[in-house]
Amino acid sequence: MKNKSITYIQYPLILISITLCISGIRWLTSSEPWILDQVANEERLQMTFDDLFIIDGNSTLSEYLTQIYRFLGLYVLGIGFLLLSFTSSKFLEIYIVRQRFLSVLGILIVSNLVLAYVWIPSSHFIYLMWGSILLYCFSLYNHIRYNHI
Repeated sequence: MKNKSITYIQYPLILISITLCISGIRWLTSSEPWILDQVANEERLQMTFDDLFIIDGNSTLSEYLTQIYRFLGLYVLGIGFLLLSFTSSKFLEIYIVRQRFLSVLGILIVSNLVLAYVWIPSSHFIYLMWGSILLYCFSLYNHIRYNHI
């Protein structure tokens, strides 16, 4: 029974981690990564990217945005791999590791959701965040149940 409970904690965390890795790779490999969330970004800027890039002095802005998004992609990919490396059954069987993992992940995804609603409320990434929160809640519920078995 305990092995099955660890599986119910583990698999949602693996899915969250893989989603982070895929998102990071996407930002790293896209030629114009700011376009991945174009509608929300242009809404936040209150202008289109075309209008933004033709303003005098903004000739290198696209290269700068690419650089920033590459760093974002690298960190998202790194966090995804770091989380993935701690989702093995051996780690998750250790109560304190599981508790800290879930605490940090919960703070991370909830704070990201809050920031997304504040800064880019029309972003399609909000749906991914809600999906991650549902998966997280499933893991958290099974973590709590695991302690009472």
